Amino acid sequence: MMSELSTPAVTEFDEVLAALRDWQHDKAPLELHPGDLGWACAHGVEKLVSSVRTWSRDGRIVAVGFLDQPDLLRLAVAPDLQRDEATARVLIEDLTTPERGVLPAGAAYLAAANGTLVKELLLAEGWETDDPWTPLSLDLSEPVKDPGLRIEVADSKSAHVWIAVTLAAWEKSKFTMDRWHALAAGPAFADARFLIAYNDQDTPVANIGVWSAGPGKPGLIEPLGTHRDHRHQGHGRAVTLAGAVALRAMGSSSAFVCTQSSLAGAVATYKSAGFTPGAERLDISRSA
Repeated sequence: MMSELSTPAVTEFDEVLAALRDWQHDKAPLELHPGDLGWACAHGVEKLVSSVRTWSRDGRIVAVGFLDQPDLLRLAVAPDLQRDEATARVLIEDLTTPERGVLPAGAAYLAAANGTLVKELLLAEGWETDDPWTPLSLDLSEPVKDPGLRIEVADSKSAHVWIAVTLAAWEKSKFTMDRWHALAAGPAFADARFLIAYNDQDTPVANIGVWSAGPGKPGLIEPLGTHRDHRHQGHGRAVTLAGAVALRAMGSSSAFVCTQSSLAGAVATYKSAGFTPGAERLDISRSA
């Protein structure tokens, strides 16, 4: 029952994505989606892979961790092992031993799906609940409402427009054309659509990135932004619908997003597009 902890090589990254795709399901989407790693490829595949940890048993990947920050691990466990105590104990041993190269000593944070036993056991050992997140999803079995705006799929010729909207939507964003090229070179990019929404004056007002996990699987929204000069006009709702349309065209069973509960405006935007909120997820943390 021993699980082998490793940092995958770049050549093994497709296996990690395949495992994450296989684990996605609508009833309880995982903390980690292939699109999360796809989006992180904007910093380069090599850098991303150095932040990934996998646990394998008998040649099968049973858990994947992504160090979104040096002290924050986002963890996905194979659905059939989320309540398996032996698996949870192995994970905890690796998470709490700095020499294993997962989390550092001192303050640390873990994000995992509700119901994952490793979270419950760590809480029993003294970890504490942390930031709440709200998952929201939209069933794509029926056609999605018309966004009401002109939508363009960003490509190499229009990437600069998508980037300009991103910079205008996120004050601290440092997204560049180099990052776009790194993103586009990533192995998950073929499963993504990056969209630009234009208003009646043909001005780009919002953008979105959506990621498929394959037919019949939930697709992820990451990221979404509205140009700061064009907010409070329903453009966030419209581009959300456009992303859902794109995911449905790729065969996704639902559209999924998880946002900080404190971002009331973001939650309201998704709800206005028909998304249904699920049970809040709580990160857990260990104090310094």
